Amino acid sequence: MNALGSAPHNRWAVSTAEAVLVRPPVAPRPAQFAAAPQSLTIDLARTAMIVIDMQNDFCAKGGWLDHIGVDVTPARQPIAPLNRLLPRLRRAKVPVVWVNWGNRPDRLNLSPSLLHVYKPSGRGVGLGDPLPDSKHPVLEFGSWAAAIVDGLDVAKGDIHVAKYRMSGFWDTPLDSILRNLGISTLLFGGVNADQCVMCTLQDANFLGYDCVLLDDCAATTSPDFCLEATRYNVKQCFGFVAQSDALIGALRAKR
Repeated sequence: MNALGSAPHNRWAVSTAEAVLVRPPVAPRPAQFAAAPQSLTIDLARTAMIVIDMQNDFCAKGGWLDHIGVDVTPARQPIAPLNRLLPRLRRAKVPVVWVNWGNRPDRLNLSPSLLHVYKPSGRGVGLGDPLPDSKHPVLEFGSWAAAIVDGLDVAKGDIHVAKYRMSGFWDTPLDSILRNLGISTLLFGGVNADQCVMCTLQDANFLGYDCVLLDDCAATTSPDFCLEATRYNVKQCFGFVAQSDALIGALRAKR
């Protein structure tokens, strides 16, 4: 028999005479930790970590937000917590998925309404426009602007998905990848917590995923009340909020 399937838990066995559609069993790997509004037990065998938009244009000096006068210091706050957490998740065989903004060079996947959000008068530097000093095109796939910010722990086996909206699910393969991996619980980090992280988390909830916002692994350059509203809405409507240290403690207990 020969195996068909790119994910370990979603494979057939086939021969010239027979197809066996019974997938390999997945043993639960529960991990319990503190969260709000309730404590959580998640199944590590069905969990993935989603890191959103930790990119130069959002987090680095010389990037887009820095160019338009935004203090990017808050956007860098998730770097240290993520670097503590991600290696431990990988050791626990939890996939790490980087969901980053990455426009086409011709911008044919961007509607006028989306371009208007970032260039409301039609003037200035918006999506795909070159930054005046470096000439890097804003959030263009493959450019320095769209690259993951220096200092973050990125591993060879991590999964990368390019998005073109505030939500990582619209017009991307993210949902197909997660379902092929057998994932039902998503941990969220990245920036901006009240924008792209929240929109992706909401859509994940609408699609039936269990959602956990890792509070210290997410941040925003928006005013403080935006982050407070995000935490409130996640706990009230869309899932759970936890700290990465609590999850790390649960991972240590599993060893």
